Amino acid sequence: MFRKKINSTYGIIKAAVSLLLVISLTGCSLSGGDKKAENTKAPASTVKQAEVKTLSKEDAFAKAAQYLKNMSVEQKVGQLFVVNLEQLDSSKGSYYEWKKCSKKMKEAIKKNSIGGVIMFSRNIGKRKQTKKLIKEIQKAADIPAFVTVDEEGGEVARIAGNPDMKTTKYPSMEDVGKKKDADYVNNMGKTIGNDIKKLGFNVDFAPVADVKTSNLNLEIGSRSFGKDPDKVAELVEAFVKGIQSTNVSATLKHFPGQGSSKGDTHIENVNIDSSIAALRKVDFVPFEKGIKAGADFVMVSHISVSRVTETAQPASMSELIMKTILREELGFEGVIITDAMDMASITDKYSSEEAALGAFEAGADIILMPMDFEEAYKNILSAVDSGEIGMDRLDESVQRILTVKFMRGIIPENVDSPVQAATAQAVTTTPQ
Repeated sequence: MFRKKINSTYGIIKAAVSLLLVISLTGCSLSGGDKKAENTKAPASTVKQAEVKTLSKEDAFAKAAQYLKNMSVEQKVGQLFVVNLEQLDSSKGSYYEWKKCSKKMKEAIKKNSIGGVIMFSRNIGKRKQTKKLIKEIQKAADIPAFVTVDEEGGEVARIAGNPDMKTTKYPSMEDVGKKKDADYVNNMGKTIGNDIKKLGFNVDFAPVADVKTSNLNLEIGSRSFGKDPDKVAELVEAFVKGIQSTNVSATLKHFPGQGSSKGDTHIENVNIDSSIAALRKVDFVPFEKGIKAGADFVMVSHISVSRVTETAQPASMSELIMKTILREELGFEGVIITDAMDMASITDKYSSEEAALGAFEAGADIILMPMDFEEAYKNILSAVDSGEIGMDRLDESVQRILTVKFMRGIIPENVDSPVQAATAQAVTTTPQ
């Protein structure tokens, strides 16, 4: 089921809507950007930070393997989802500005063993309120959660865009890219990491690793470091190393590269006419550099690359894109997360159940914001129960998720089961 051809009048409306989406939408979309008081000066050459203790990847993997043995199937499936607060409690509408953890939210987090939550500008008011909200989310979780946010800098700054948060505000990544200063970007990563970690966040959906090769690209636009793949790669590497030195996970997005697109996946199906040779020469370069730098996450886009896959299937549901290219060719061993699954490029063609199951079967580890979380969860659980999804496949993804949670200290290293984790979480305070 593909979107029917639009007429010219709708095309005009679509363009206007696309511009509005540059201001606010889902997932890794644009919102929360107060352009005043931007930090246009380079940060100090060295950002002071407390020494961060981390488990090695090998030790974290071993801890995760032990923890995995003590999880139920229902808990494992729950770990595959990162949802927004409104999906946990829709009693006041899809975009209600939840700034506290309601009773219904707490029950949903506990019942479904949610892998993580994503917070938007509408959920972030004051520092004290944000810390309390995150603390309540973690207290409700039987398995400590990923608490994620789009904090790219520039226009996409859910936290720095709020003056009440009193964090460092940066110019657009396009302007940052013009500096061609990797030290600046490394320190920017450290600063953003320190700023959001103090609030309780542990995953940043940044940096944008797209190479902007089309001036008609509205969805990425000034969020990209530029059009030179080697320079973008250098800055992506610097950001990843900077933010992960604070023990906040980085996310390379939007694989396989969305810089040449001329449409907006929030409102339509988008295909890029790139060959595999072109992707390797341009789009993959920053992702390869970010992967070698140790990025914990890669976010896969909903664009189609029909010349490569020979289908109109979105990348987020393509085994060729995620397994053959991202895993095998580029060697990524971390967590693959989809872009937000409530975007029109998905919802126009698939139900929540179809999209979640299709993405997981194709190689995604985490499903971000399915339109109907409950139905998506039930469908994957049913597929596991019926044997359509093997336990080995489920464990493979949950192992990756838990490894990052141990490596970043989200799950304490002395914990080897969800029961212990819940007890430890109940007495843990949010960083001040």
